[in-house]
Amino acid sequence: MKPAGLLLAAGGGRRMGTPKALVDHPAGGSFVERGVRVLRDGGCSPVIVVVGAEVARARALAIEAGADLVVEAPDWEQGQSASLRAGLSTLQDVEADVACILLVDLPDVGAAVLQRVLAAEAAAAGEGRGGLARAAYAGVPGHPVVIGRDHWPEVLEVASGDTGARDYLATHRHLLVECGDLATGRDVDTPADL
Repeated sequence: MKPAGLLLAAGGGRRMGTPKALVDHPAGGSFVERGVRVLRDGGCSPVIVVVGAEVARARALAIEAGADLVVEAPDWEQGQSASLRAGLSTLQDVEADVACILLVDLPDVGAAVLQRVLAAEAAAAGEGRGGLARAAYAGVPGHPVVIGRDHWPEVLEVASGDTGARDYLATHRHLLVECGDLATGRDVDTPADL
């Protein structure tokens, strides 16, 4: 199985006061740098970062962090689905069996979470491109999400608003992989959340 990493980092971070891609992680570096590292250390290649707000600064951080490709979602203000569509569209031209989708604002989700989800998906779906899996934290679905290539066209078709692939996953059987022992999976929305 060939996993490609897709870091969604385009949002404006209205409640944070700055795009979350630019936020400094308490352990050092920016959120976008940490996200690239998590995807890379989790086994993804290539790693693609989708940027939008403050595109020049976010792009520079993603490149500095070692992203293989940085893609701009020009309609990023429409919500998470705009980033997902931009990233999956780019992946159409990449040799990959699955897309490992991670949100930039999950500072405690590390490579071990992604590795567990990928291993469970591979065990369930084999080396094929039809798998669907996502991390769960105390039973609550979260990220990362692993979407097999066979699903990309339909996800691209139905993704809208700020829900990304949530609606697609709600209507398609997928593997839920418990990772609550590794992370909380909570996102950071405001400075007080850091």
